[in-house]
Amino acid sequence: MCAMARPRKPLLSTDRIVETARELVDAEGLAAVSTRRLAAELGVSGPSLYNHFRTKDEILEAVADSVSGQVDLSMFDNGRDWRTALHDWAVSYRAALRDHPNIVPVLARGPGRRPAGLRLADAVYGAMVGAGWPPAQATSIGALMRYFIMGSALGSFAGGFVDDASAYDPADYPHLGQAHLLAEQQEKIDERAFETGLTALLDGLAQQYAQVGESA
Repeated sequence: MCAMARPRKPLLSTDRIVETARELVDAEGLAAVSTRRLAAELGVSGPSLYNHFRTKDEILEAVADSVSGQVDLSMFDNGRDWRTALHDWAVSYRAALRDHPNIVPVLARGPGRRPAGLRLADAVYGAMVGAGWPPAQATSIGALMRYFIMGSALGSFAGGFVDDASAYDPADYPHLGQAHLLAEQQEKIDERAFETGLTALLDGLAQQYAQVGESA
């Protein structure tokens, strides 16, 4: 009996579609994703994608959820205090968004029905309530942290300056004499700014937490 020939390409799967779509988004942005383009990249016919996803939006939602799934949540289960856990989670979350910045606009819509996104929201909220935060404040903390982390991933402060000293005439911008040097230090400046903002947020929350303890 003759053995069946193995297919030249791996069989189409949900994971393979999502991975290919994520690579397209990373390389070319959200506009690059279409069912026709994905089918071409995967070497299949367009209609075959509809066995896994009904629309392009469903594909993008799945890509967004795959990025949420890269965020470490273990810090909420290993006994760390709420502040340390929130810090470490924020760093992991930002790292995932930094690696996939083009999908941030989709993530910014909220978790919707995405499983990984909902697990993320559940873990943060549960950890804050478990630490003694009132439910309403725990919700606000989750929202605040998401605003801050996603905002930090949407653009680069240092990257917004050009590497041209003539663009910053001292007569017009007396305090921007070194601004042309910022772009080459982009990663370092952005990381430092994120940590500065994160520390300020957590310091403020710690003050509120002390008041929560006093009122309790």
